[in-house]
Amino acid sequence: MIAAETVEVTKLTAKFGEAILSAKDNRGDLYVCVNRDKLVEIVQFLKDDEDLAFDYFVECVGADYSRWEHPRDLDGRFEVIYNLMSTTRTTRIFLKVSVNDGQSIPTLKNVFMGAEYPEREVNDLFGVHFAGNEQSTRFLLPDDWVGYPLRKEYPLGGEDVLFDGGDRGPAVEDLMVPHAGESFEGKTGSHDVSGR
Repeated sequence: MIAAETVEVTKLTAKFGEAILSAKDNRGDLYVCVNRDKLVEIVQFLKDDEDLAFDYFVECVGADYSRWEHPRDLDGRFEVIYNLMSTTRTTRIFLKVSVNDGQSIPTLKNVFMGAEYPEREVNDLFGVHFAGNEQSTRFLLPDDWVGYPLRKEYPLGGEDVLFDGGDRGPAVEDLMVPHAGESFEGKTGSHDVSGR
């Protein structure tokens, strides 16, 4: 369903047809869902077309929808959202692709050099594979880290923290101590709040 008729959507649908899955305007931002197999061609077109000139790669982010029960734009478990900007027209476009475990998204690092590290972050934190941007070690996390911490099934908090000297310490929630500006039992300000 193409709900947003803009110059970007008109040109994309004329050039790529069914590879443009849907488009919508959300609070002034244009979101276009595209077939991941055509992603590189679509982004190259958006960059090279003189009328569009999306010449700046802002970011790409991931989202895990494995436990989302509301209507969505795409069907895959994960979505990767690319934020591109035209510096001459001062407009943005958000491209969305979806992928399931075991599937790949083609890398954009050959179109925009700035895509390499954000794709590695999404890979390291969600486990989404980017074909052409493989890495042999973890990018943000230690090499011995097990799992992908931004997936919905990943456990939350409560683990001891490994400090630099090799010592293990309690998790943050085990050390919650009120501070002088905190309000409880009707007291605020600089009163002694220790011994909670």
